[in-house]
Amino acid sequence: MGRGQRPAARPALLQLLLLPLLLPGCSAEPKRYEPTWESLDARELPAWFDEAKFGIFIHWGVYTVPGFGSEWFWWYWRQLKLPEFVAFMKANYPPGFTYEEFAVEFKGTFFNASTWADILVSSGAKYVVLTTKHHEGFSLWKSNNSWNWNSVDRGPRKDIVKEMEVAIRNRTKMHFGLYYSLFEWFNPLFLEDQANSFQTRYYPPSKCWPDLYELVNTYKPEILWSDGDGDAPDTYWNSTGFLAWLYNDSPVRDTVVTNDRWGLNNICKHGGFFTCNDRYNPGYLLPHKWENCLTIDKESWSYRRDAKLSDYLTIEEIVEQLMETVSCGGNFLMNISPTKDGVIPPIFEERLRQIGTWMQVNGESIYGTKPWRAQNDTITPRVWYTSKPKENLVYAMFLQWPSSRIVVLDQPIATVGATEVKLLGYEHPLKWTSLPNHGIVVKLPELTVDEMPCKWGWSLEMKNVK
Repeated sequence: MGRGQRPAARPALLQLLLLPLLLPGCSAEPKRYEPTWESLDARELPAWFDEAKFGIFIHWGVYTVPGFGSEWFWWYWRQLKLPEFVAFMKANYPPGFTYEEFAVEFKGTFFNASTWADILVSSGAKYVVLTTKHHEGFSLWKSNNSWNWNSVDRGPRKDIVKEMEVAIRNRTKMHFGLYYSLFEWFNPLFLEDQANSFQTRYYPPSKCWPDLYELVNTYKPEILWSDGDGDAPDTYWNSTGFLAWLYNDSPVRDTVVTNDRWGLNNICKHGGFFTCNDRYNPGYLLPHKWENCLTIDKESWSYRRDAKLSDYLTIEEIVEQLMETVSCGGNFLMNISPTKDGVIPPIFEERLRQIGTWMQVNGESIYGTKPWRAQNDTITPRVWYTSKPKENLVYAMFLQWPSSRIVVLDQPIATVGATEVKLLGYEHPLKWTSLPNHGIVVKLPELTVDEMPCKWGWSLEMKNVK
């Protein structure tokens, strides 16, 4: 081809390069993220997470065998030597007994992933987060770097993570998430790095990184809930490098959601959604997506054999936490913990089914909602608002049914002839009147206890209010 023919080929080449942008249904390459917090923090959360609102956390590990104190049993007994833990071991186990021996009793005799999935879905939750490994280091799958300290080689002799993944994805529409503790209390490689002020990195490439890549590539979680930085900075964990791979090249790059626990001082600062603290519920609207992870057992994330009924949140308290959390823009992650035998205790199952019953009636005021201009009412206490702007709907969720059957709300501005008010779960429209300047007075129907749409909180749906 002669020199005079080359320029004529350039437009064709340019058109070929632009073809993916010009063809219907085609788009440019997806954005790639750099291994920096500035780049990673700019990633938008996949929409499903904000729409879901409600998930279930599951803590299950060797710590459920002693079933005493909390999931920090090993640390409190061996490291801190707290008197109550030392006394418990002395009274119940022979001298020289080691924590590792508890794994023999962690059999999960009655564990059935399908049963768990059916109970979990009855709650109305849209996602589940399973602990794959807590700070004790025992993994619920056959980690290639667990040195037999896992549920396949010891205890249940099962890949718990795999069985749960299959059950959740085959029997429910819930999103499947995994919790992973970065550090391990007594891992010798971590302890050596710690002694060297984290100037060495023996532990991450030998344990943490291989585990994380294996979990993502094998089980494809849509939530990766990191925890346990061990007071090491994110540079020690190479958190930004891992997250860049997760967002750019992993099999879940388009759907995965992460939290903010990726290194010392990262919490409530960097990552996907913020958790800030355990049981975090600020009570006001935050500018960043956040999650309230809390326990039904007020004292522990793990099953306790000696827990009293008063140690558990009531269904009324759970409903209130859910309302308040969603009104302020958060997601609600409620924790349960099975026994060493793999049974979800009746108190946890009851709470799950109770909140599910509530969701069947009031889910419209929770799922897919957005925070409204006001989060709570200033006249009537314990009233929380959510909204669906596209449908021009505002929801007022209240926790006490007034004996007068009158609900006074000072935030909505109603319009005669346009505003409609109804009680979710009740088929007839409700009567209302406007207050001077702003506000609305709603007349609730006269119902017996048995006729009420639910027992532990109610939702007013208001259409066309300002």
